[in-house]
Amino acid sequence: MYSEKVMDHFEHPRNVGEITDASGSGTVGNAKCGDIMKMDIKVEDNIITDVKFKTFGCCAAVATSSMATEMIKGKTVDEALALTNKAVAEALDGLPPVKMHCSVLAEEAIHAALEDYHAKHPQG
Repeated sequence: MYSEKVMDHFEHPRNVGEITDASGSGTVGNAKCGDIMKMDIKVEDNIITDVKFKTFGCCAAVATSSMATEMIKGKTVDEALALTNKAVAEALDGLPPVKMHCSVLAEEAIHAALEDYHAKHPQG
């Protein structure tokens, strides 16, 4: 059902935790399935230097959170904003159709953290 990459990111998630002095934080959830994702980003000179997540949810929710953090770390704010849920799912070698909403949640968590960053740093 799940690809090897999904299982690897579920069993060995990258970037789990919180950033206490985060430049931006965002929390999103899906009431239908109960998944909740919180993402913290640290931005220096328009580059995401660190990113952490906490996810309450299924295997796919944890895996998409983990993969999304890996994909935006070291990127510019604009590059991170351009990341799509489809790109996250493809990087994991696909998700079952019933679990695609998890990749949408990962994209929304990134956007929420970036929106918070922009609200705190209007010049950034």
